[in-house]
Amino acid sequence: MSWLEGLLLGIVQGLTEFLPVSSSGHLEIGQALLGNIGGDNLTFAIIVHAATVLSTLVILWSEVAQLFKGSFTTLAWNAEKTYVAKIFVSMIPVFVIGLFFKDQVEAFFGNGLFLIGCCLLVTAGLLAFAYFAKPRQKEQISYRDAFIIGLAQAVAVLPGLSRSGSTIATGIILGNKKEQVAKFSFLMVLIPILGEALLELIDMLGSQTEIGISVSALVAGFLGAFVAGCVACKFMINLVKNGKLIYFAIYCAIVGTGTIIFSLI
Repeated sequence: MSWLEGLLLGIVQGLTEFLPVSSSGHLEIGQALLGNIGGDNLTFAIIVHAATVLSTLVILWSEVAQLFKGSFTTLAWNAEKTYVAKIFVSMIPVFVIGLFFKDQVEAFFGNGLFLIGCCLLVTAGLLAFAYFAKPRQKEQISYRDAFIIGLAQAVAVLPGLSRSGSTIATGIILGNKKEQVAKFSFLMVLIPILGEALLELIDMLGSQTEIGISVSALVAGFLGAFVAGCVACKFMINLVKNGKLIYFAIYCAIVGTGTIIFSLI
């Protein structure tokens, strides 16, 4: 992999990680178009995922710092500890999936573009439904809603089914405010992504597999994913706040339909 290819894949990862269009689906589509360039490189996947986590921490640093300070500087139960507890509740479904169904989930990846196209159409439908739904607005995300949003995140492990799109749309349909559910969606994924990256790193070190990628490609991929992730994270929060999810629904419908047609040719 050249540094330019690494940069391109990093930008794709960074942009699509936070936009409700499925980063995994777009990466598989990109890999198919580019001949699977970098598609199976575990080291590269760890680097770009770590970069998107870092971009989230940068954009939402004030929220993360406030949660950390409120959770660990006092023994009293407060709003920050309640919020963190809801984040942990939301992680239960994806933890169960990762612990007991990891092999089954991985079997879906590399399974062809037809599945990705179908999942993109599901994403489009979910985003459109959330856009037109007019539920009564709640002041705070409840524990129940946090768990249901977590279920949406667990289902969204399928390539083409957007994680951010599924969680944000589910939260909106449940009646939560758009900006609140967008931030919750981005914060709830930090620990799962870091945990997944750590497990993959442990597996890589244990297997003693030679790294078949240049340092320049890793650096370019990291920088591309980080910068694109910062832009996408900030951009996405504003878009959700202003109610523009319908545009992403249209985009996913077009790309999903095109992907299905391409897979059948």
